[in-house]
Amino acid sequence: MLSKIIRLIIAGILLLGSIFLFIKSFIGLGILAVLLSGLFVLLHFKNEKNLIAFYFLRKNKFQSAGKVLSGVKHPERMIKSQEAYYYYLSGLIFSQEHKNNQAEKQFKKALNIGLRMKTDKAVANLNLSGIYLSRRNKKLSKYYLQEAKSLDKQKMLSAQIKEIEHMMKRI
Repeated sequence: MLSKIIRLIIAGILLLGSIFLFIKSFIGLGILAVLLSGLFVLLHFKNEKNLIAFYFLRKNKFQSAGKVLSGVKHPERMIKSQEAYYYYLSGLIFSQEHKNNQAEKQFKKALNIGLRMKTDKAVANLNLSGIYLSRRNKKLSKYYLQEAKSLDKQKMLSAQIKEIEHMMKRI
């Protein structure tokens, strides 16, 4: 994982090189250099380890995603949104491994730092609601469930929300 500043320096050098290539009439190589500099800028805002972990989570390979995320030594050095998604992904992995205490801490960190998408915030709140429901803390579970309902505008999580509400009635 390259440093944030090094990525931007490499992108700047590639951009300057592409301008030089355009001046010397090497249009194809200039376009290639612009695309490569764009890749470095993209990786400045999107951490490659988070992207790989997202890929493994989609394929339901939680152990592989955990190995990728364990390679991150200092998540606090990431950009805030990357750091939030690092904790969000860690929370998802811990919740699948039934490590509720660790999952709770990770989801709370992700929500405090600030996830960008409302659906991700809703999933984190829904998971926290399930964790508190498993501990028989109905008050906190209800709070996080209401947060998840308010954030779920596209109704993507309606089935899971109904399932938690049904389990809440039994307690």
